[in-house]
Amino acid sequence: MELLKLISLFKKQTILVVGDSMIDKFIWGKVKRISPEAPVPVVEVNKETEVLGAAANVANNIAALGAKAFIVSAIGEDTTGKTLMEMLSEKNISSEYLVYSLYRPTIIKTRIIAASQQVVRVDKEIKGTFEKSTELKIIKNIEEVIPKVNAVIISDYGKGVVGPSVLKKTISLARKYKIPVAVDPKIDHFKKYKKITTMTPNEKEAIEGMGAKNIKTDEDIEVLGKKILKTLGSQSVVITRGEKGMTLIGPNNKITRIPTRAKEVYDVTGAGDTVISTMTLALAAKADLLNAAEIANFAAGIVVGKIGTATTNPKELEEVIKDFYNK
Repeated sequence: MELLKLISLFKKQTILVVGDSMIDKFIWGKVKRISPEAPVPVVEVNKETEVLGAAANVANNIAALGAKAFIVSAIGEDTTGKTLMEMLSEKNISSEYLVYSLYRPTIIKTRIIAASQQVVRVDKEIKGTFEKSTELKIIKNIEEVIPKVNAVIISDYGKGVVGPSVLKKTISLARKYKIPVAVDPKIDHFKKYKKITTMTPNEKEAIEGMGAKNIKTDEDIEVLGKKILKTLGSQSVVITRGEKGMTLIGPNNKITRIPTRAKEVYDVTGAGDTVISTMTLALAAKADLLNAAEIANFAAGIVVGKIGTATTNPKELEEVIKDFYNK
């Protein structure tokens, strides 16, 4: 089976991730009462966990699928940044191309979870363009590492790493080395991802990124996808649609609707990271667009069945695919 063959090729791939990195912290507990101080739940904490987030989670997904990941990002010279580097090391992800910013903290997002439901999220971050010296270091590191990889992912969370110069340089270098470049887009930058291999917006990102109105039906989404291809001059776009699965628009505006493979949805946190990681690995392994999107769809179906920022691995992916086709 072609999808299983692709999974076996993942371990031979090396992927560069360029983008905003952070730590996702989870505080787990239970709610038994409402606070007497304000009409808010009191969460009794059972445990606290920390995982890699955003671009660092994309790299984590790649490593979990058996491939090698390099990451170019910026972090602060702080305790959170040190923790992030340690977490990358634990996952065998190289941190040698991280850039330190003297003026920005490492981003950390804290989610409080009670009874499998997110109660509140607290973000510690400073958004905006990085100082020129940091931007130049980011570009230098991309130039240094890109000859070593089979594909590039731009993981844009709009925190400042993927500025105009970094974006333009990354795409031009990927084209120079004739390797796939995939983008997980940010709405504010949507029309700047020119001449890429693919992008993986969710429905909301696709609609708002294009400034579209009155998008209601499957056909409306397909027309929107065609407009994205024309606007960006890209090879393809995969619009992720939750319980409706994915819509793939490829060369010559060929449209494929891919139903969701999720059995149960507990948490969509990080699912987009899994989609772009798996799809890019498949493209690096010379998959066609449809097979790349199909395998990413299966991977997403696995991680949304887990609580928190999650990943999958080759064994889980193989089992789910075998189960599906052996029904």
